[in-house]
Amino acid sequence: MPEAPDQAAELTARLEAGIHAIEAELEVPTSFPPDVLAAAAEAAANPTLPDLDRTDLPLVTLDPAGSRDLDQALHIERLGTGFRVFYAIADFAAVVVPDGPIDVEARKRGQTLYAPDHRVALHPETLSEGAASLLPGELRPALLWTVDLDDSGEGLRVDVVRARVRSQRQYDYEGAQAELDSGDAPEVLGLLRQVGLLRQRRERERGGVSLQLPEQEVVVTPDGWSLEYRKVRPIEEWNAQISLLTGMGAAELMLYGEEGIVRTLPPAPDWALARLRRTAAALHIQWHPDIDYPDFVRSLDPNTPRDAAMLQSCASLLRGAGYVAFDGGVPEHIEHAAIANEYAHVTAPLRRLADRYAGEIAVALCAGDELPNWVRAQLTGLPKIMQRSDGLARHYEKSVLDMVEAGLLGGRVGETFEGVIVDRDDDDKQKGRVMIREPAVEATVTGGRKLPLGDEISVRLVNADLDARQVAFELV
Repeated sequence: MPEAPDQAAELTARLEAGIHAIEAELEVPTSFPPDVLAAAAEAAANPTLPDLDRTDLPLVTLDPAGSRDLDQALHIERLGTGFRVFYAIADFAAVVVPDGPIDVEARKRGQTLYAPDHRVALHPETLSEGAASLLPGELRPALLWTVDLDDSGEGLRVDVVRARVRSQRQYDYEGAQAELDSGDAPEVLGLLRQVGLLRQRRERERGGVSLQLPEQEVVVTPDGWSLEYRKVRPIEEWNAQISLLTGMGAAELMLYGEEGIVRTLPPAPDWALARLRRTAAALHIQWHPDIDYPDFVRSLDPNTPRDAAMLQSCASLLRGAGYVAFDGGVPEHIEHAAIANEYAHVTAPLRRLADRYAGEIAVALCAGDELPNWVRAQLTGLPKIMQRSDGLARHYEKSVLDMVEAGLLGGRVGETFEGVIVDRDDDDKQKGRVMIREPAVEATVTGGRKLPLGDEISVRLVNADLDARQVAFELV
């Protein structure tokens, strides 16, 4: 329901104030101390570039429209019947002094936090969106990964070195997908599609799984705020496969060298899988006993109500991710169950603290060098920093989304909406969660009867409290 301009402006002001209140409540640092900003300005003015010059590589970046913190740049070429993937990752370690103001502040923050209208950056924007970002046409220090693949997409060799690079073009997902669909895309995007599809096949073969959940997105325009379900384009999935490929290569290096930090996710317990099978039965979705969880997930269509509800339940198996650091020897439980392989975060150092350390470890291992003292000194404490940071990020982003939902539904209490029951309480089947189509809201719902899991139903809005960040529906 469109709002009058003055109402939209008033709501925007309330939502912006609400985000500031959340940041104060969670003690989110929204500005950088003067010494950090001064150190960032000095680093930006005096960049350190490695000797190896790989500006000959026609690298491109691929990110959401409007992005400025560009961590990765890509080039792919044919290698016999296989492929050679070049993946340049912003070398933030080249612009930050160990234990200096920027480094100390980053360890307090852990990662960048995202709100609809701004971000709470891990590093000062002078660096993360300027001197360290792989912006097109700019000479930058990078960790240049080279991964060779055979014609099936299987990795043959991985290496990483420091190099100076220059990205030639910045693509956004929508534009790159449009070029591919029209047949006007350059060779690199066509090769990305080929490699991405091969890597997706390899993922299926090793038992990995990627959940394609309907993703809520807050859209901010001069006309106001809105909520939509964002559909992931195929090129985003192919691009993600390059990041996964690099992370798996990094983990392999670390495990062989017995030094590193990996991302982990424990396997789902039997009782959780049994619960999912009961949910499938309740939704009248056939799950043959011989079909394993990853293949079952791949059979689901997120655009149908029952399958969308099933996918929401499947997401419960992806909780519990963490980090494990090791320095000498290899820990016993280090696999990432969703990826079905060992895996490390190395591709987003501008936005995630652990990636800077993991990248530095990989460079040292490939060169046969000792780990820098600053890496070894902080390595064992990194998992705790990232666990705290991940928890804050989840709390922050959920609080913001809950508030925006309540704000956009304010004044509409009593109205009826169409939606799908996507979750039902095990103990009280009259309580659960409903996914509304328009606006894109997911909230609590109650009924005087058992909630029809996976069914399209009508619900009435009974509460929308922006200050309390609460939305509630009831069955009609």
